[in-house]
Amino acid sequence: MPFAILRHAPTVWNGEGRLQGLTDTALSVEGETAARNWCLPPPADGWKRVSSPLQRARRTAELVQPPAEVVLDSRLREMSFGVWEGFTVERLRATGGELFATAEAAGLDFHPPGGESPRMAMARLSRWSSSLGEPVVAVSHKAAIRALLALATGWNMLGRPPHKLDWKCAHFFVAGDEGRVRIDRLNVPLAGTS
Repeated sequence: MPFAILRHAPTVWNGEGRLQGLTDTALSVEGETAARNWCLPPPADGWKRVSSPLQRARRTAELVQPPAEVVLDSRLREMSFGVWEGFTVERLRATGGELFATAEAAGLDFHPPGGESPRMAMARLSRWSSSLGEPVVAVSHKAAIRALLALATGWNMLGRPPHKLDWKCAHFFVAGDEGRVRIDRLNVPLAGTS
């Protein structure tokens, strides 16, 4: 089953480099403008629209063109960064000591205290994709989409990703049997993307 996924438009915390996770931040003024100017490419422009329930994703799904009803699905939520939400990676590297260094070196098993690992997010997104009964376009989050990329490619999240994702684009995948996912096309421009 084909599906497209895109990251929500920018927030103030994106601009500051803060980990958002499940913190329910709103789109910035610039984010609202960007989302209004995004237009889904064919064939996703005619597909059912689904979104993470977090307001930055939901609002993006509501604003992107063409207008469509948005169905919320909590499986599309961002990965939880637990007690590290609100901090920048630079600050955590400077103050987190051995705990943060060990977590960063764990790849798919990076697990913030009180949070969720990419492996856990990958399993959640695998269950979501295997439940699709029709093509959809989903609005989600950076860490969640990176977990989806890991699912599709076998990337262990150590080192650079196998594909560079443009966060102002849509990414097309195909959901297969038993929760498998494969890449169709990445970095498909959203009309009006600056």
